[in-house]
Amino acid sequence: MRLIELIERSSARLDQAGVSFGHGTTNAFDEAAWLVLWKLGLPLDALDEVAEQALNAQQCADVEALVAQRINTRRPAAYLTGEAWLQGVPFFVDERTIVPRSLIAEVMCEGALDGWLDLRHGAALEAGPETDGPRAPQVLDLCTGNGSLAVLAALCWPEAQVDGTDLSSEALAVAQRNVQRHALEARVSLRQGDGLAAARGPYDLILCNPPYVNRNSMQALPPEYRAEPALALDGGPDGMDFIRPLLAQAAAHLRPSGVLVLEIGHERAHFEAAFPALSPLWLSTSAGDDQVLLLTREDLAT
Repeated sequence: MRLIELIERSSARLDQAGVSFGHGTTNAFDEAAWLVLWKLGLPLDALDEVAEQALNAQQCADVEALVAQRINTRRPAAYLTGEAWLQGVPFFVDERTIVPRSLIAEVMCEGALDGWLDLRHGAALEAGPETDGPRAPQVLDLCTGNGSLAVLAALCWPEAQVDGTDLSSEALAVAQRNVQRHALEARVSLRQGDGLAAARGPYDLILCNPPYVNRNSMQALPPEYRAEPALALDGGPDGMDFIRPLLAQAAAHLRPSGVLVLEIGHERAHFEAAFPALSPLWLSTSAGDDQVLLLTREDLAT
């Protein structure tokens, strides 16, 4: 059997089984290609080069067993492979954290925040009254989970010092592996605490992909999402349980020109009902213009 034929057959099995996607892929073919290439030890970006490769019976059986595991357990593929990619960067992942997929990674890596902070080119390295010279910009990845946004922030802005905080010590253990994997121990610090309790600051930028799924939506999640830690997803009745204290406290942790970038998924209606006085800037992402927002320190303070 050719490799492409095995992918097509695996894709049909995933479709027929009705599995859910959204943890790195959005359709059965891409998920099947991921599982097949990973199981055979082939580069995930090399499908065109290996599509016609002939496979032996054992290779086919190994792949089919993995696809069966994906179907029978409904665990996200990233948990089966132990790896996920975000903005082309690989991250270790297991059931201690959600699979990295934050839309904040898009706006950060595509430069949408540079006009606000210009961290990428070092313009934030101004001398402050508390220093004798230029200071490194300070970034907080709140609810860091697997550490993917903290790592990407450090990669996007080489001058920045990044804190990653999370309530879960298990999640921080995963994040530490990813910080070490990308050799960023000197610039990314991980701290445990509830909300902003572990934050130091003041920060030029706070990134936050918090638990924001409302209670009704939590109950309707497919098994793949229920395989992830509920702590990182469940935002309470209207999805705003974590966000309320965050918005009340964030200004105190930001520099005068600092900003908060917050992901809220499909909860815009609940956000606007909870915070009618706020007028955030909604940032454009591949999922639409209503899932990631930006608030300045002035917005938060007033």
